[in-house]
Amino acid sequence: MTARNVFQWMSYLQYPALLVALYFSVRVGIAATDVARSGWGGVYEAANMVLLHGGIGIGLSSLQDPTRTQNTVSRRIWEHPRKGRWMLGLLAAYAFGAMTLGLAGAYMSGDPVLSQLSLGLLAFGLGMVGLLRTAMEMREHHRLDRYLQPVDADAMDSTP
Repeated sequence: MTARNVFQWMSYLQYPALLVALYFSVRVGIAATDVARSGWGGVYEAANMVLLHGGIGIGLSSLQDPTRTQNTVSRRIWEHPRKGRWMLGLLAAYAFGAMTLGLAGAYMSGDPVLSQLSLGLLAFGLGMVGLLRTAMEMREHHRLDRYLQPVDADAMDSTP
């Protein structure tokens, strides 16, 4: 049992964390239907829990072995140089956008509810940074253009 395998097994803890986030996202929907009677407090609280548990789950996914892909779609994205670069840019925008909005909301908001929601968004962004790091390693391991041999101009010349 290598350290890489231990971390690979620990990365499977992402699924319970994401299931808890899914549970709280259902609670957001239920609380949103009851806003007229009980107010927005339940919606904000459940949304904060979605962000916190989602960030933890996504952060745990960064423990996976970057030499393996989870599915065929992921493998196809990381094998293609342009798609992989586009996906890294998208993940970076999500990660740093969530952290920027979370920090700005935490410092600028006078409302404690919005401040807590901003901290949840910050935790989600930090989890996305971990995922971004793993995605960069996955791209390096799976890129098909990395294995292409350079063409030798002298070998291509067929004139005697």
